[in-house]
Amino acid sequence: MTTGLSIESPDLSAQAGLRHAFFTRRGGVSEGLYDSLNGGLGSNDVPEHVAENRARMCAGLGLPADRLVSLYQVHSADVVTVAAPFAPGDRPRADAMVTRVPGLALGIATADCGPILFADAEGGVIGAAHAGWKGALTGVIEATVAAMEALGAQRHRIVAVLGPTISQPSYEVGPDFIARLRTEAPGMERFLGVGARPDHAQFDLPGFILRRLAEAEIGRAVALNLCTYADPDRFYSYRRATHREEADYGRLISAIALAP
Repeated sequence: MTTGLSIESPDLSAQAGLRHAFFTRRGGVSEGLYDSLNGGLGSNDVPEHVAENRARMCAGLGLPADRLVSLYQVHSADVVTVAAPFAPGDRPRADAMVTRVPGLALGIATADCGPILFADAEGGVIGAAHAGWKGALTGVIEATVAAMEALGAQRHRIVAVLGPTISQPSYEVGPDFIARLRTEAPGMERFLGVGARPDHAQFDLPGFILRRLAEAEIGRAVALNLCTYADPDRFYSYRRATHREEADYGRLISAIALAP
C-alpha cells in the first residue's frame, strides 16, 4: 500500500504493535539530483536538507525526529544491537540492526541493494538489514535472524519483507562476480540469466535474497517486487545514476519500529 511518502507491506501492517515504511524519493526538500526525500547521511546533499527529510520520515512513523537510527553501511554481514539512538557521526560500521526497544526506528539506506525489514511482533523484536549481493552472499540475513533470536525472537514467528531493489533485467554482472557466486554459493547459478554481452549475466538479486531468507527458515518472507532502476519517479538508483554519469545519487530509507 502506498501512503504519500512511503510504501507499506500488508505482511508487516498486519502485525500488532509495529510501524514501518519503505520511503520513496517523494515528499522531501532536497533539490537537483537528490530531489526530494533523500535520507542519505553519506551523500553530498545539503546536510540540513537531509536532516529535514529524515525528520519528515520520523513524523510519518509517528515518532520524534531523533528516533531514526542508521548505520555506516559497508556491505558486510555485521549486525548491531541497538538500545538507544546514536548521533549520525557515531554510526557503527555494520549492515544490519536489531532491537527490542519501543519507539526506535531502524533505518536502512539503499539505492539498488535490498532493504529487508524483519519483525517478530509477538516477541517484541525487530530488525533491518542492507542486503546487496555481497552481504546476502556472506551472511547478513542469517546474522540478523540470529541476533533477533538472541533478543528473544523465535525464528518461526519472524516475518521479513524485501523492499524496492534493482531487478534482474537491470542488473548486469561480469565474469568476476559470476566466478565468485559459483565458488561461494554452489547451486545459486539459477539466479544468473543470459547477459547481453559475452561473459556477462543478468543477476536476480531479489530472487537470491528470498532464497537466503528461505534457507534461514523464518516464518514468512516476501518481496514488494519493485525495481529501483526502472522507476526513477519513485526511487533512487546508484546504477541508473552511474549510467547517466551523474555526480551522486540519493538514498532511500526503509524503516521499522516497535510502537512506543
